[in-house]
Amino acid sequence: MPVTPMRTRRWKPLALAVSAVLVSLTAPALTATPAAATTTAYDDTYYEDAVGKTGTALKSSLHTIISDQDKISYSAVWNALKVTDQDPSNSSNVILLYSGVSRSKSLNGGDSGDWNREHTWAKSHGDFGEATGPGTDLHHLRPCDVAVNSTRGNLDFDNGGSTVTNGGGSLVDSNSFEPRDADKGDVARMILYMTVRYEGDDGWADLEPNDSVGNGSNPYMGRLSVLKQWNDEDPPSAFEENRNEVIYDTYQHNRNPFIDHPEWVEAIW
Repeated sequence: MPVTPMRTRRWKPLALAVSAVLVSLTAPALTATPAAATTTAYDDTYYEDAVGKTGTALKSSLHTIISDQDKISYSAVWNALKVTDQDPSNSSNVILLYSGVSRSKSLNGGDSGDWNREHTWAKSHGDFGEATGPGTDLHHLRPCDVAVNSTRGNLDFDNGGSTVTNGGGSLVDSNSFEPRDADKGDVARMILYMTVRYEGDDGWADLEPNDSVGNGSNPYMGRLSVLKQWNDEDPPSAFEENRNEVIYDTYQHNRNPFIDHPEWVEAIW
């Protein structure tokens, strides 16, 4: 792992931050059964230029903030995911997206029973592939069972469908994929992070949410109205918050603002 420079963060109690909002978050467990509630009560000066803004002004400010990041190669993503998605109950395993299964870190690869690297924002939606940048951004890359990842493919996200084999309760139909309940908010916040981070000013496509499915190779991902609902119904978990912290501290040194401030989803869209 490359040595990265230390970055200084200043945390202020929420009660002293005039513009901050107290966000009480119920943290779902790593299965579909909710865990005990946790509360994030801080105002991170990382976002000080965005506080008090809404709509396009908030989206623009957040884009400027989170675009200051370090990038890693696609091959380096393998080892990074073993840290960001480590099972808190078993340090030899990672938790898999969509299925919620805990699987050995050593079983990364492309064979049946392995886990591989899921691009939550499908890499064909904008044609960025696996190139350093959106193709390697840890804020939307997660370990996933090979077969479940293949079933999801590059489908947009929406409600409904038939049960995905070994998908933990996820559903799929001809044009959309519905994650299990415990991952719905995670997916929504990862997709919306990508739409703010990649605005077409860095050589990559301008990624945007829309309220459609079947977006194919266009740089859009839907369904926005459903993603907003999932963000509300499945607040950030302790696992998701820790993941955001590890990416910030150890790898990219930027944050997913919708994990820290899920209320900003409604403020922008």
